Formats: sequence, structure tokens, C-alpha cells
Amino acid sequence: MLRALGNHNYRLWATADLISVTGTWMQVLGLNWVVLEMTGSATSVGASILLSTLPALLLGPWAGALADRFSPRRIVLIAESTHLLLALVLAYVVWQGLPIAAVYALTAMSGLIGTFGGPALGRFASQVVPRDDLGNALAWNSIVNSIGRVLGMSLAGLLVATVGEPVLFLVNAASFVAVIATIAVMRTGEFHPLEVSAPEHAGVRAGLAYVRGHRVLIILFALGFVLSGLGRNYQVTMAAMAEGPLGAGAAGYGMLSSVFAVGTVLGGVVTARIRELTIPVLLAAAAATSVLQALSGYLPGIAGFAAMILPIAAGAVLIDTAKSTRLQLDSADGMRGRVLAIQGTVAAGAGAVGAPLLGWLCERLGPAEALLVAGLATLAATAAAAVAWRSATRVPTGHAAQVAPAFATAGS
Repeated sequence: MLRALGNHNYRLWATADLISVTGTWMQVLGLNWVVLEMTGSATSVGASILLSTLPALLLGPWAGALADRFSPRRIVLIAESTHLLLALVLAYVVWQGLPIAAVYALTAMSGLIGTFGGPALGRFASQVVPRDDLGNALAWNSIVNSIGRVLGMSLAGLLVATVGEPVLFLVNAASFVAVIATIAVMRTGEFHPLEVSAPEHAGVRAGLAYVRGHRVLIILFALGFVLSGLGRNYQVTMAAMAEGPLGAGAAGYGMLSSVFAVGTVLGGVVTARIRELTIPVLLAAAAATSVLQALSGYLPGIAGFAAMILPIAAGAVLIDTAKSTRLQLDSADGMRGRVLAIQGTVAAGAGAVGAPLLGWLCERLGPAEALLVAGLATLAATAAAAVAWRSATRVPTGHAAQVAPAFATAGS
């Protein structure tokens, strides 16, 4: 369970990641509150979120191609430094009470930098641990992200009420300093360099052709889209259940959110104990959480619903970690940035489609019925993915397995 933590560089990275995630969630909460305060419109908050995710939808493959061609360490340092500057500027804009257009512009710029920094960050992080420990490291990343989210939102709520929103953005800026400093002091001799893409394989078209030629990757992306769209937008369905059938209001929604957060931490711990995160493990977790989701709206009272939310949240972490592990380990090193970028694009698209679709289903059918329909849909998608995976991995007798093309090796 503690394999990745035995690595000196990974311990440094996990600590920096916890600080960074905490700062990021402080800024997310602060930014949403600022937009709501300045406009009085929940739609404007949604527009702000859309601006931050739009670059990933439009430019994800190009960001991945960049990460595959150049040093991920250098790209990460540039991205983190730019995020630091943007957080400082955002603090100044809010402090001075400048127009909302300035906030929107900074949000879009932050999303753009995140789009290009994300694939490079994934490639860099996978160089910190040996290949055999990658799944364990990703599981610990899930634990760190869950704890950082809880800490960030809790601290943000406290600081907003006492010192104001600009301080949240200043704290986030400081968190990027921690990441930059950590990268600077890592032992470069203990990195595990990945192959980089040769010039003839470096473009977006080559990356898309690579994915088209690997059915298992397509299956993972397709299943991930359905699971993310219909099985991950629990902020929508929990709010609808708390306000509607459960009659628990804002307090109940807060309690359910806390239960969900605890479930993600438990899911990370369970995932870290699994030696090998295989596709059958992913499919089993997806099937189980789909059944739980379909039934969750029909248990009596908020306690019954919360009892279902806990394993669903844990299962979501296991699914996401297993999927990310397989996408990275089952693709060529020189294509990993583009594969991670496509994963980010798929997730952004699923969120953009799934959240309003679930909201519409809750309004038309009712929250419990929406959970039932969504759970059955994700269960059907999981079954289809299982059949497709068995077909894709069946190797005819006398045929050798396909070998991924070789690329040049570069340092970190």
C-alpha cells in the first residue's frame, strides 16, 4: 500500500500536490463566490466554469502533442509560474473591484494554461516513480486530492467570512511556489525518463491515429465519457435529492457532500491496497457503482441515501484511478501526453453534457428516477465495454501481439 511513498521524490511531490490542491480549491470556491456576488446570477457562475473548461475541449490534443515532444519538467515549471502570476493578478482585480470582464478573462487564461500544463504534469509525475508503482502513486494522488479538496473548501469558507476573497487567491499563488520549489530540489538522477515522440510522430494527427489503432484506448475513453457524464455529477443529483425527496435542505446537502468526500478518501486507501489495477477491476467497480447509483434514490431517509453515497464515492476513485493507470501503462511513452490530453478533453465534454442532462432528468422524472435511469445507462455501458474489451484483447492463435513504435528517450 505504501510502495510509492517509499520513493524520496514521490514523497516530495505528494506533499507539494497536497499544498497545491488545497490552494486550488480555495481559489475555486472564492472565484465562484466572487462571480455570484458581482453578478447575482448562478448562470454567470456556470459561464465562468465553462470559460475555464473550454480550452481543454478545443485545444486538448495540441497540448498533449506539446507534452510528448518537449521536456515535461520545463513545461510544468512555465505553467506553474504562469498560474502563480494569474492568481496574484486575480487577487488584485478582486481587491480593486474591477469589472467582471477582468475576472472572466483571467478565468479563461487560467483554463488555457491548465490545458497545456495538465498533460505535461501527468507525464512528469509518471517519471517520479518506477512503472510498477504508477498505479499505487495514482491511488495516493486520489487520496491527496480528496484531502486537499476538503481542506481547501473548509479553509476557504473560514477565510471568506473573516478576511475576504483576495486572500484566497494569494494563498493559491503561494501554493504554486511550493510546487516550483519542490521540482527544483528533486533528485533528478532518480527520475524514470519516458520516451518522447520523434518529429514524424509528434503531431495531433499522429496521436489521433495512434488512438484509433488501439481499440482498448477507445473503449476506455468511451466508457469514461458515459461514467463521467452520468455517474460523476453527484453535485447535481445530491442537491436535487436533498432539496426534493429527502427534504433536508442546504444542511442536508452539506452533510451529503461531506460523506462523499470521506468516501473518496476511503476509495483512495482501498485503491492503494490493490496490487495491479487491471481493466477487469475497473469494469467490476463500474458495474457495482452503477447498481448502487440506480438503487440509491429509493432507500428511506437521508441516512439511507448517505449510506449509498459512501461506497459510490469510493468506487468512483477506484474507477478513475484504474482508468488513468491503464491509459498510461497501455500506451506508448511517446504518446502519453496526447492520451492524457484526450482523457482531459473527454472528461470536460462529459461534464459539459452530463451535468445539464442530469439536471433535466431530475426536473422531468424526479431525482430518484434520474438516478435510476443514469445508473442503468452506466451499467449498460459497462457491459458493452466488457464485451468490446474481450473482443479487442482476444489474440488469434499464431499471431504475435502488436508492439508499440519506439521513440527516442529524453531526460526529464
